[in-house]
Amino acid sequence: MYDCIIIGTGAAGISAALTLKARGKNFLLMGSKGLSPKISAAEKINNYPGLPAVDGEQLKAALLRSLESAGIEITPAQVTGVYDMGGHFGVLCGQDSYEAKTIILATGVEAVKPVPGELEFLGRGVSYCATCDGLLYKGKKIVVVCTSKDMEEEAEYLASLASEMYYAPLYKGAALSGENVHIIGGMPQAIEGGMRVERVVFKDRTVECDGVFMLKSALAPSALVPGLKAEGGHVLVDRQCRTNLSGLFAAGDCTGRPYQYAKAAGEGNVAAHSVCDYLADKK
Repeated sequence: MYDCIIIGTGAAGISAALTLKARGKNFLLMGSKGLSPKISAAEKINNYPGLPAVDGEQLKAALLRSLESAGIEITPAQVTGVYDMGGHFGVLCGQDSYEAKTIILATGVEAVKPVPGELEFLGRGVSYCATCDGLLYKGKKIVVVCTSKDMEEEAEYLASLASEMYYAPLYKGAALSGENVHIIGGMPQAIEGGMRVERVVFKDRTVECDGVFMLKSALAPSALVPGLKAEGGHVLVDRQCRTNLSGLFAAGDCTGRPYQYAKAAGEGNVAAHSVCDYLADKK
């Protein structure tokens, strides 16, 4: 079991990892090896200490150098669930699972807001993981909303299982096709049903279905962690980056504005120190 699992490879996650490494903790840093895509896309960053007027690619290179210098590797995984196991946490990544005494959420903010009904039907017809839940919908009619071409492979897998798949790509250059695949333009307006999902409402049509897959590069923290308190799409934390769940901490953009790298790095450091204090208290 790990002392900590850090979820997210932006400035907050990397800052937390560097501090935990310095404190000799056993941890995993989970996320994209290319770091947060928001970093690369930044045109100019003027307030990051020690790196005046850098662009996103320069900041990304500096952060990667810091990880390499510290001997920290990134575990490339998309986390689909974090569960309080009573004294420790379980982290689900597709078919793989990990355990840790503490968690630091450094997931950033979700680029696409939840569709009305999405969170309400989570586990009752709404899923975020094709690998985890795809077989439950073999031979059934599904709707798949995909926010990135990088996740098109998961959509292809779902198409191979479903009797019919209505595909809503929210990116340019979608290449998915098949006799059972129907392309729909635009974001769903609502997900509706009774005990389970029954239909998805789009601007120009309503699709009756058995389930909905929301393939996103980032999930809302409240969808990722059952029981986590959030407000306005942000995780509620105190000055020590503690959440309402004992042993679970959060840092960076996911805790609220300002969405700035300097703020994220500072909170990542605070969260890591809070993890160390928590672990010491538990001994």
